[in-house]
Amino acid sequence: MTEQRVALVTGAGQGIGRAIALQLAGDGLDIAVADLGFQQEKAESVVAEIEQLGRRAVFVEADVSNRDQVFAAVDRAASELGSFDVLVNNAGIAQVRPLLEVTQEEMEKIFSINVNGVLWGIQAAAAKFEELGKKGKIISAASIASIQGFPILGAYSSSKFAVRGLTQVAAQELAPKGITVNAYAPGIVGTAMWDHIDEELHKINGKPLGQNLQENIDTISLGRVETPEDVAGVVSFFASPNSDYVTGQVLLVDGGMLYN
Repeated sequence: MTEQRVALVTGAGQGIGRAIALQLAGDGLDIAVADLGFQQEKAESVVAEIEQLGRRAVFVEADVSNRDQVFAAVDRAASELGSFDVLVNNAGIAQVRPLLEVTQEEMEKIFSINVNGVLWGIQAAAAKFEELGKKGKIISAASIASIQGFPILGAYSSSKFAVRGLTQVAAQELAPKGITVNAYAPGIVGTAMWDHIDEELHKINGKPLGQNLQENIDTISLGRVETPEDVAGVVSFFASPNSDYVTGQVLLVDGGMLYN
């Protein structure tokens, strides 16, 4: 009998995280839906959606910038769902600001979530895999901005470049334990994060709301905005046995914007 697999997805209460959680549940995994406390209602609705798919799920409160909370979330996922096999470091924030205007507080905030949160996740997952004798999978959110820096998104771009570096180093250090470490790099996804980016760019350059977003969509070879489900399909691959010989990679899933 095949042992039941369990995944923890951070930032899973909405957007890309929700789509990933539902995709992995559809793939047959039980899911720990991790998010901030004020997102609990949304996260609990994702738990309900997963349960409707016939899988077990639990909400786990976690601020990924807090190392202790990340380790506690992994512990809860393993204890309440009976295993631990996949971590998806999905939680992240964007920041739209000319580089010369970025404050120390803003830089520390975006790195505490986008970079530190990924590192704490890698550490917590690796420790749990070793404890359980697992050859697990760690999957993190990068971005097209991890391959190419974008103006007015300097702090965000640098944080995602850091995720790319962490992914490459962790893959090398954890390979002897049989743990794979990869990342997905979305482009222009139709979520609240891009609504925020569009609004902030509007304040900076004065273009009508929606125009900055549309101009970015116009650069996509496949001609449409990306959906959270597009991203979830790539994560599904990384979480599956099909990717057992893939590690240290950042896979662009952008509809044809960058060619790396």
